[in-house]
Amino acid sequence: MIEVRDLTHRYGNGDPDEDPDGGPVGERDGDDDDGRAGATAVRDVSLQIPDGEFLVLAGANGSGKSTLVRHFNGLLDPDEGEVLVDGEPVGDDLVAARTRVGMVFQEPRDCFVAATVARDVAFGPENLGLPREEIDRRVERALAAVNMAGRGGERIDRLSGGEQERAAVAGALAMEPSHLVLDEPFTGFDEPARESVLAHLVELNRDGTGIVLVTHDLRDVLDPADRLVVLDDGAVAVDAPPATAVEALDDLPVRRPDRPARLLERC
Repeated sequence: MIEVRDLTHRYGNGDPDEDPDGGPVGERDGDDDDGRAGATAVRDVSLQIPDGEFLVLAGANGSGKSTLVRHFNGLLDPDEGEVLVDGEPVGDDLVAARTRVGMVFQEPRDCFVAATVARDVAFGPENLGLPREEIDRRVERALAAVNMAGRGGERIDRLSGGEQERAAVAGALAMEPSHLVLDEPFTGFDEPARESVLAHLVELNRDGTGIVLVTHDLRDVLDPADRLVVLDDGAVAVDAPPATAVEALDDLPVRRPDRPARLLERC
């Protein structure tokens, strides 16, 4: 379980690489600084995200959603409050937190560290010091989970955008996290690529991986979701099951569902 307790985070709280949306420069969710250093990015947020839940975290650009999720595995430190993963404060053991909570950023190509798919997916397990046999097992399993089995030798720079996203997800899955957090994973995707990646996330969730999907665009994503949380100006404005929550979206700056979902119902 990820537990957020009374979390507050301010822009520019001493991290020279932090952008106004809370992430490292180049991983923002759409805004410029606008001179907001010292302003509150996330204010007094409390959430519990159980294992196995499919949570959609929505909000306009600059609403604080990217800032919030970067606290889940210690990429940012709170000014007030705390985050616990499986009952342990994130800051007490960053390696454990980053093993349990996998993170896939908006621009996965900026996070690749190797030329080929398999070598990149292996990077995390290698840094855990695992035996070679275990690393190979994790790489094979992770690639199969995103429908890229047998493609480990391919160069990442020759993959399509959707394939790169799936390779990034595989890299996170190779750490065998209990939760997978994806920050705006569909940016720049055409409709088939969006549907393909979302379908794979649904399958991962059915197999037991908790999903936290960060987005400003609610097309399609509410059908597989257990819960919708919407941030507005850094605070929780909505926290409810999708069928109930969608009724409260009229006054919030998010793109509402505009057609029936196409995915199969979750089992």
